[in-house]
Amino acid sequence: MSFPILENVAKTARHTTFFLSCGAAHATPIVFVHGWPELSISWRGQLPVFGGLGFRAVAPDMRGYGRSSVYSRHEDYGLEAIVGDMLELLGSLKAEKAIWVGHDWGSPVVWSIAQHHPKVCHGVASLCVPYQPGGFAAESAIPLADRSVYPADKFPAAQWDYQLFYRENFAVAQAGFEADVSATVRALFRAGSPAGKGKPAPTAFTRANGGWFHADNRAPDVPRDPTVLREEDERRYVAALKRNGFFGPDSWYMNWQANLDYAARAKASWRLAMPVLFTHGAYDYVCETLVSRLAEPMRAHCDNLTEATIASGHWMAQEKPIEVNAALAKWIGSQFPTLWAA
Repeated sequence: MSFPILENVAKTARHTTFFLSCGAAHATPIVFVHGWPELSISWRGQLPVFGGLGFRAVAPDMRGYGRSSVYSRHEDYGLEAIVGDMLELLGSLKAEKAIWVGHDWGSPVVWSIAQHHPKVCHGVASLCVPYQPGGFAAESAIPLADRSVYPADKFPAAQWDYQLFYRENFAVAQAGFEADVSATVRALFRAGSPAGKGKPAPTAFTRANGGWFHADNRAPDVPRDPTVLREEDERRYVAALKRNGFFGPDSWYMNWQANLDYAARAKASWRLAMPVLFTHGAYDYVCETLVSRLAEPMRAHCDNLTEATIASGHWMAQEKPIEVNAALAKWIGSQFPTLWAA
C-alpha cells in the first residue's frame, strides 16, 4: 500500500515540533531523527518505504531546525531538552513506544532516549555514530581515536578537532557557514570515497586552518553532488538554514559538559537491553568505526547488538537509501516480527 508523506505539527507549552509522517496513524511508530545540519527531509528515502511496510514512519525537524522551535541560548540545545521534545512527539502520536532511528547528532538523541527512557523503546538504530554510554562529547571519543592516522603530537583531538573549534571560536564557525549558505550545503553534502581511507579527515585540521573553510571563512563554490542531493533537496536545506541560521544547529556542540552530566545521572542504565542496530559507514572518516576503537563502548554495553556496514560516506541515508532500508528492514524483521502491522 502506498501512503502520502504528510506535514504535521506537535505543539506543547514548551516546544513546537514540525514533522513528516507516512503510514497508518494507528501503526507502530518508527521515528527518524536527523543530525547536523539537516532536516526531516533527510529521511525522504526511508519514510515511504517504512510507511508502506506497515509502520507510521515519522521524521521531525529537530530543535533549532526547519519549522520547529528555535532558541537563542546555547544551553537550550542540550540533549536533555531535546529528548524531552522527542517524548512529547511520541505522546502526540498517541503511542507508548517507538523504534528510534538516529543519524549524526540524531544518534546521541536516540541513544539518550534508550539510556534514560528505555520503556519507550522497542529498539534503537544508529547510523554512523556509536553509543557512548558516558556521554556524547569530544572527551569521550578522543581516547578511542586511531593514533596510527592521528598521532597525538600532531592531532591531539584527532578528527574531533572541529568540535573544539566550536567551543573556542563559535562566532567564527557560525559566520563561516552563513557566509554563503548555498555553497555550504553543496560543500558539506558529499558522497563518501574509498580514497580517504587511512588519511586524516579534514575535520582534524579545523583549528589549524582557522575554521572549517580556511582563512577566507566561506565554503568553496563546488557543484551539487547528485549522489546525495537532488536540486529540490538543496533548495529546501538552503531555505531553512538561511531562515534560521546556524546558531541553533551549531549550539548542539556547545553542551558537552551538560551532556556528560546527563549521561552520568543514568549510569545505572548505561547497559542497553533492547535490540540495537548500528550501521558503519565504510567511507565515513569522521565517524570512523571499523578500525578505531570508537565502537568498543557500544559493544560492551549492548546486550542485543546487530552491526552492518554500508559502502557510503557520512550522509548514509541519503547516499545509500536502498542499502540503509535493507539493513533496517532485516533487523526489524528479525527482532520485531509482530510489529510490522501492529
